[in-house]
Amino acid sequence: MGKYDDLAALLLEAIREGGYLQKDDQSIPVGISNRHIHLSQADLETLFGAGYRLTKAKDLSQPGQYACKETLTIAGPKGAIEKVRILGPVRRESQVEILQADCFKLGITAPVKLSGDLPGTPGITLIGPKGSVILGKGLLIAQRHIHMSLEDAKNFGVTDGEQVTIQIDGLRGGTYSNVVIRANNTSVLEFHIDTEEANAMHLASTSKIKLAN
Repeated sequence: MGKYDDLAALLLEAIREGGYLQKDDQSIPVGISNRHIHLSQADLETLFGAGYRLTKAKDLSQPGQYACKETLTIAGPKGAIEKVRILGPVRRESQVEILQADCFKLGITAPVKLSGDLPGTPGITLIGPKGSVILGKGLLIAQRHIHMSLEDAKNFGVTDGEQVTIQIDGLRGGTYSNVVIRANNTSVLEFHIDTEEANAMHLASTSKIKLAN
């Protein structure tokens, strides 16, 4: 059998070199997010009390990230939105990620930015059970992006910070450009998009997308 195994291996290698085998699956899973809040420890304690710790409700797809049981009310000049979910763990600075339609209800114009890119963003008021916090900055609409490992980036031929276009199949499908690659050693492959943009292309959490050629 060793002779035949060697022959099969040689044939398989020849097929690979000739380009007859299909490439590995290049589809990317989809993660859809609603409006949510990231808090600093100082703001968390102002809103919920001294020494307060977030309560994990469920793990999210990205390692170490989780949805919390706690929610807050966010308030702008024209209105408020209740029961906005907090995501953990705590961060160095607080930020609030909302939807485009929320801007009309709150009476604030929020820019489209990557999470963590807070310079130039407006502030908002957070209301909790023990107090309130007026943020001087930190309100944004999340720019669509793809989390991936450095190995994934190599396989896809992209680099951290690069902007790509994705292809979405289906009757309401199409393309989204200006999708930012976020590659590092701790991320899991996933395309992140908010509920408004997902609904426009009929995307669900079970959907998969591909990079456009």
